Amino acid sequence: MPTEQYHEPAHELSDSTRTFVRMITSVIEEAEAISWYEQRISVEKDEEAKAIMKNAQNEEFKHFGMDLEFLLRKKPAWREMMKTILFTEGDIVERGEEAED
Repeated sequence: MPTEQYHEPAHELSDSTRTFVRMITSVIEEAEAISWYEQRISVEKDEEAKAIMKNAQNEEFKHFGMDLEFLLRKKPAWREMMKTILFTEGDIVERGEEAED
């Protein structure tokens, strides 16, 4: 079983921590896939191929959102911070600063 995602011995981590790490890893992988599709879409000339890639990218974004929601449900303090930043109006940096307070 691969363990490069762990910084501590896997057998010493609780089941919930290992699940948490898996979901963090999943968020990272989904974000990478979204980025790869964005690059492919940017250079693709064939409109049908581009449409298929956009559809696939949307699936990856959905998975990203589901993974993030799982993590936010497990970390209520993170959810509270995100409420200050996500789905709001105004300067994003200012909202982030407010979230830290």
